[in-house]
Amino acid sequence: MNDFQSTAPIKAHRGVMLLIFGILSIICCFIFGIVSWVMASSDLKAMADGQMDPSGEGLTKAGKILGIIGCALAILSILWVVLFGGLAAMSALGGR
Repeated sequence: MNDFQSTAPIKAHRGVMLLIFGILSIICCFIFGIVSWVMASSDLKAMADGQMDPSGEGLTKAGKILGIIGCALAILSILWVVLFGGLAAMSALGGR
C-alpha cells in the first residue's frame, strides 16, 4: 500500500475574520455575534478533527467568546429597553 494516501487538503483558518466579527458584534450589531459564534464553533470542531489549520485556534476562540458577549449584551439591552420603556409608558399614563 502506498504511504501517500489522497486526503483532503487542510483548510485555512478564519480566525482573524471571526475575531473581527466578534468585535463588530460588541461595537455595532449583534448579528455579527451570531455569525461569529456559529462559524467559530464549526471551525473549532474542524480544527479538532484535523480538517482545518489549528494555528488560528486562539483567534477563533477569541472570536467565539466576543460573539457570545456581543449576543449577551444585545439581549441585556433589549431587556433594558423593554423594562424601562414599560415603566416610562406606565408613568406617562399616570400609573393607571
